[in-house]
Amino acid sequence: MKTVLIIEDDSEIVHLLEIHLKDLQCEVHASQRGDEGLTQAIELVPDLIILDIMLPGMDGIAVCQKIRANNVKSPIIMLTAKAEEIDKVLGLEVGADDYLTKPFSVREFIARVKAIFRREEMVTTDKQERKDKNANQFGNLSIDIDMRKVLVDGVKVELSPKEFELLVLLSSNAGKSYDRSKLLNLIWGYEFKGYEHTVNSHINRLRAKIEPDMSNPTYILTTWGVGYKFNEEL
Repeated sequence: MKTVLIIEDDSEIVHLLEIHLKDLQCEVHASQRGDEGLTQAIELVPDLIILDIMLPGMDGIAVCQKIRANNVKSPIIMLTAKAEEIDKVLGLEVGADDYLTKPFSVREFIARVKAIFRREEMVTTDKQERKDKNANQFGNLSIDIDMRKVLVDGVKVELSPKEFELLVLLSSNAGKSYDRSKLLNLIWGYEFKGYEHTVNSHINRLRAKIEPDMSNPTYILTTWGVGYKFNEEL
């Protein structure tokens, strides 16, 4: 049974989402305050977090940042009543996996939830298939897909879920160049047209954590005029 945490201050929305999530055989927890929802997220580590942006106690962007800072890797779908692009971009860049703008249809919500669960199951299956392979050591960089652990010179590096997924995708296909649109589609699950700069932000943060020299990357290389690739010569 999947565990879902809803952090939303509109009780009618919470009730509606609870009904449909329980139809998916999910165990549902809810909080109407950002600060209380953050505490629950850290304690529960649910399979999915539904997070509103406008919340009492602490706004959703800050909650998302602190969830990731506490190394909670649960997928996050952000909800916003605002249509401004900045909210969507901020949500994605601080670690959200998806977003929905209110008002949204229940059918669309369920489709997004199912898509995230499918992706998580695919990652789990992929980890099992790779468990016994020795293709996870690249120079001083070690990637343990099964444990979702990355080491640089033997020291653990904390990555956000999207940073980790980007690293696994690129390192599993060393030498293959991916443009930003393709990376958005593969990592975020569907087309986020116009948000290619989100990829740049995640790549820059990833490089800052694993590269010995940001100005001369060893692992994640820029393919000029295309996008990015993992160094196939390691």
